[in-house]
Amino acid sequence: MPEVYAIGDIHGHYEQMLRLLHRARLIGDDHTWTGADSTLVFVGDYVDRGPDGFAAVDFIMRLEQQAAAAGGEIVALLGNHDALIVAVDRFGSLPVRGQRLTFLQDWRSVGGVEADREQFTDAHYTWLAQRPAMAQVGARLFIHADALFYAEYGTSVEMVNRHIADLLAGSDSRAWTRLLDQFAARRAFSNRDRLGRAHPDGVTRAQTFLRLFGGRQIVHGHTPIPVFAGMEPETVSAPVVYAENLCVNIDAGLYMGSPGFVCRLPAAQS
Repeated sequence: MPEVYAIGDIHGHYEQMLRLLHRARLIGDDHTWTGADSTLVFVGDYVDRGPDGFAAVDFIMRLEQQAAAAGGEIVALLGNHDALIVAVDRFGSLPVRGQRLTFLQDWRSVGGVEADREQFTDAHYTWLAQRPAMAQVGARLFIHADALFYAEYGTSVEMVNRHIADLLAGSDSRAWTRLLDQFAARRAFSNRDRLGRAHPDGVTRAQTFLRLFGGRQIVHGHTPIPVFAGMEPETVSAPVVYAENLCVNIDAGLYMGSPGFVCRLPAAQS
């Protein structure tokens, strides 16, 4: 059975991403695919917060073709920062609903990097806007955010991906704002909310989510492990499995100073 690997939020840390993929033997010294028929999942947030967002995107776009030619697969999901930079290109000077900020100002406030905006091309726009929001690979359900809003866009992976793709292809700034607001949610499957308050329904929410969309385990990024688990960034070198083994957080927090990791998912679960 082909191997399945996953990597969390890149956030413009292109060189670090290359080192991690090389260490995992998924790319060679020349940065081309060496993963044979393996599947590699990126859970989104390629841009913002780091120096080389679109170098990372360009690399992943090339790697998709190389992996496919070798019988492997790259699955690259949509993250909230990816949706936001597309929104900035579409609606930059318009005000975000319910805020005094424009889309451009909102992007800057959450780690937008001007170099990313300067390098943004039509090809990048098309690729990012076509990223799936969810993917099931074997028995695992991959999403970017540890949040429940996906269920508001459909009752299957295919339906959610179609509806969000339609939204991203459209020009309804209110619908975009709603999606971006929803994408800010975190910790839906944890026993603590983002303020540290107990909410003991995390396991139940994970079970309900998996019953709806399929799979036996949720793999996500979005909430950096240093924040999620109260760890020092430099000590994060492995995913956090939680919610009675129903969820795996793979956002190492590269932009916070984590060494990062590529997660090889055990064959028994894939």
